[in-house]
Amino acid sequence: MTRLIAITATAAVILLLGVTYYMTMAGGDDDQFAQCRASSVAGGAGQIGGPFTLVSEDGETVTDKEVVDQPTLIYFGYTFCPDICPLDAARNAEAVDILESRGKIVKPVFISIDPTRDTPEVMKEYTDYLHPRMLGLTGSPEQVKAASKAYRTFYQAQKPTEGEEEFYLVDHSTMSYLTLPEHGFVEFFRRDSTAEQMAERIQCFVDAS
Repeated sequence: MTRLIAITATAAVILLLGVTYYMTMAGGDDDQFAQCRASSVAGGAGQIGGPFTLVSEDGETVTDKEVVDQPTLIYFGYTFCPDICPLDAARNAEAVDILESRGKIVKPVFISIDPTRDTPEVMKEYTDYLHPRMLGLTGSPEQVKAASKAYRTFYQAQKPTEGEEEFYLVDHSTMSYLTLPEHGFVEFFRRDSTAEQMAERIQCFVDAS
C-alpha cells in the first residue's frame, strides 16, 4: 500500500508538471534552453521554484539565493527513507561526478521533508556519505512546507504504529530539479533517468546559460 501511494503521488506530480513535451513553452524561439529540454511544465517553468528559507546541515539559516548560487540539482526526500531516496540521491551524486569530470560544477542538494527526525546533524552525516559537496537542508515544518510548495512537490507522513511513533514512512514525490542562479528552475528529472542521461541534459543547460 505504501508503494502504491508513493507511485500515485508521483504520477500526480508528473501530471501537474505537464510532462507532455508538446504542451511546450519548451519549443518557443525565445527559449534559450529549447534544445536541452526533454519535458515541459504546464504554464511554463516559472510555475516551479521560488523563495524559501531553510536550515543547512551546519545549522545556518539560508535562503534560496544562497543555496542556488551555482547550477543546483535539488531533491526532496528524507534520511529514514528505506529505498527510493538513497537510490535517487546516489544517482544524482553520480551525475554530478560525471559533470565534474567534464569541468562542469553542479551542486547536489537534498531537502528533507521529514524535519522532525532530520536534524542538521542527521542531514550532515547523510549527505557527507553520499557526496562531499552535497548540501543537506532541513528546517521547521513550516519552512519545509513552504519550500515543497514552491517546487510543487508532495509529501505526507504515514500514521505510525502505536508504540513505535519514531518509526514511520513518508510518501513523497521523487523528482529532481535543476535550478540555475540567473534563470531559476529550468528542468526536472524523473526516477527513470539514468545518471548519464541527467549529466547530458544538465550539461546542455549549463552550456546554454
